[in-house]
Amino acid sequence: MDHQPKFFENLSGTGKAIGVLTSGGDAQGMNAAVRAVVRMGIYVKAKVYFVYEGYQGMVDGGDNIVEVSWESVSSILQVGGTVIGSARCKSFRTREGRLQAAYNLVQRGITNLCVIGGDGSLTGANLFREEWSGLLEELAQKGKIDQEAVKKYAYLNIVGMVGSIDNDFCGTDMTIGTDSALHRIIEVVDAIMTTAQSHQRTFVLEVMGRHCGYLALVSALACGADWVFIPEYPPEEGWEDSMCVKLSENRARKKRLNIIIVAEGAIDCHNKPITSEKVKDLVVQRLGFDTRVTILGHVQRGGTPSAFDRILASRMGVEAVLALLEGTPDTPACVVSLSGNQAVRLPLMECVQMTQEVQKAMDEGRFVEAVRLRGRSFENNLNTYKLLSHKKPDAELPKTNFNVAVLNVGAPAAGMNAAVRAAVRVGITEGHKMFAVIDGFEGFSRGKIKEISWGDVGGWTGQGGSILGTKRTLPAKYLEKIADQMRTNNINALMVIGGFEAYLGLLELSAAREKYDEFCVPMVMVPATVSNNVPGSDFSIGADTALNTITDTCDRIKQSASGTKRRVFIIETMGGYCGYLANMGALAAGADAAYIFEEQFDIRELQANVEHLTEKMKTSIQRGLVLRNENCNENYTTDFIYQLYSEEGKGVFDCRKNVLGHMQQGGAPSPFDRNFGTKISAKAMQWISKKLKETYRKGKVFANTDDSVCLLGMRRRNLVFQPVAELKNETDFVHRIPMEQWWLKLRPLMKILAKYKTSYDVSDSGQLEHVAMHSPKEAETGAI
Repeated sequence: MDHQPKFFENLSGTGKAIGVLTSGGDAQGMNAAVRAVVRMGIYVKAKVYFVYEGYQGMVDGGDNIVEVSWESVSSILQVGGTVIGSARCKSFRTREGRLQAAYNLVQRGITNLCVIGGDGSLTGANLFREEWSGLLEELAQKGKIDQEAVKKYAYLNIVGMVGSIDNDFCGTDMTIGTDSALHRIIEVVDAIMTTAQSHQRTFVLEVMGRHCGYLALVSALACGADWVFIPEYPPEEGWEDSMCVKLSENRARKKRLNIIIVAEGAIDCHNKPITSEKVKDLVVQRLGFDTRVTILGHVQRGGTPSAFDRILASRMGVEAVLALLEGTPDTPACVVSLSGNQAVRLPLMECVQMTQEVQKAMDEGRFVEAVRLRGRSFENNLNTYKLLSHKKPDAELPKTNFNVAVLNVGAPAAGMNAAVRAAVRVGITEGHKMFAVIDGFEGFSRGKIKEISWGDVGGWTGQGGSILGTKRTLPAKYLEKIADQMRTNNINALMVIGGFEAYLGLLELSAAREKYDEFCVPMVMVPATVSNNVPGSDFSIGADTALNTITDTCDRIKQSASGTKRRVFIIETMGGYCGYLANMGALAAGADAAYIFEEQFDIRELQANVEHLTEKMKTSIQRGLVLRNENCNENYTTDFIYQLYSEEGKGVFDCRKNVLGHMQQGGAPSPFDRNFGTKISAKAMQWISKKLKETYRKGKVFANTDDSVCLLGMRRRNLVFQPVAELKNETDFVHRIPMEQWWLKLRPLMKILAKYKTSYDVSDSGQLEHVAMHSPKEAETGAI
């Protein structure tokens, strides 16, 4: 895309007033969105107003609509719910109510509204916008405002952000709050699993989602549940029998616990509700299993927002202000949302209509259509769940006579085990014999390889680290031994799950093809490393978990700093030379600065940061947070920066330092990493099957082209297979990072939210797109 970068400096908010409100059910991350709208608004010199208690506050006016400052939104990033309150409002549904609201806004010159809420709140906002000029005329007739005001405030701009834990809004991949709600559910499931293991119990978990099964489906995928009930995909007639057969089969396989997840809106194919109690009674009556019901309820709305939700909401909030500044009387009300990894703007009413279509399809029993309308990511989740949860009887499985080996390479990353589980199960479903290699390439050379079955990987999704064992060793010095093992075990394809070493390893194996025929087989790599430094992929398995660890730690540190006042913390993160964790951690934790290798800095910049913090200490926010990537600069070490800040800040603030270290590699994988690992790995296995068919000639597999050694990565909106040979040109091998990294575009965002003057390239945003109805074909091509 060759275009001149467009910078938002040309967009000025002078003379504009923006009102921000949260409405409908609360969701974690709403505060991060409010904070971003306020700070970005003030940054572009607009006035920003809080509208307290949603539309009710807009109708009541008075103290409910208040101009705010930069400091008004400090310390809210890590708080769940919404600090400006949200209420259901009957009066806004009447014309009188909206007339009063219009009057209250005009009094303060507010003609730009940023609404954070669900589809009901956004529909209300759109109606308000359509009626606006009529409402002003009526106010003028009643003598409440003059004609001058009618002209001056002639049109109302509306931008919406979807805050809803259900992820029930069409057109957006993730709504604000969904990821955090999944964190709450998975925390509970992980805790329940340990007690269920002890007592051989069956647990029925009821999660939120009256009309949308997203939370139930993804949490089932993320914990390997035995059965899931969702409104969009009711079970077939006779499900009671099939479920009980499945549960008793699992018990017979020595599985000590069963988990069944029920969405609160679950129905059968006759639109009759399926409740958690009904499921429990069924299991008890038919199987006599010790069964318990846990209803999660409002726990799912609570707690602190996840790193993903904070970054999502901050990006959306900034995007919303840009959309308001660019708005004209002709721009339709839009929602800012995320598609894949990209911020997009979509016409609000198109999204709302599509969301209502889903409900209509469900009411009319058109369930296949309902799943398709939910969007490609939902459809993919459902297909992956179906693929991994039910093992077909051996007699029904195809037999390909191919042997596929799976190994982990590099440092451990949370989510690796979920990826191995998905690979093994999909491989078995496709008819291959699956082998697990212990301890990476080194273990491979020593013959540490064994067949692995469907049951062997049960319960792996929630386990951190690498169960297979992983080593950083590269294959070059063991080529002959590895080739021997490939021959002895007749391995026809390799799947490597790992970080930069895995990528180097595949390059070495493909280079060795000239000498060893054994390496002329399909090989695929799935990126898994906390550093997120693998070329060819925007995300790697494990980075989200590490980011959450960093964010949680920063929250605690900030809390200790606000107790002691006037304290600055310097925190060192991992990542090798890749600044992803430091930069995104800074965005999610609301840090003042982040030092990274990709953006060189000198003593003058360090000095400027110290001065910036000195100024900050004069305000009511008397604490600072600075992140530093471990290899950002060989001379400006964490100790050096700590000593510099301590010396320069004498008398104004004191300093502490903290090196986070290996805790960033540990812990149970986050819902995102479990889900991403599972889906990307399943897709990689399907690619292997396809390649094996293509390269099988005269009784053996022979693959020696570049496109038979690929890396599967997430690129912007799609999952793409890329030959590792082609990725060489995109790699800085000395520093082990990709030459171009998408997240550097978000760097100015962090600086703006920390009150630095900077320039921000907005070329990527600003185009209003339409809600794409995807064809079934597209679902296969790799949306995640």
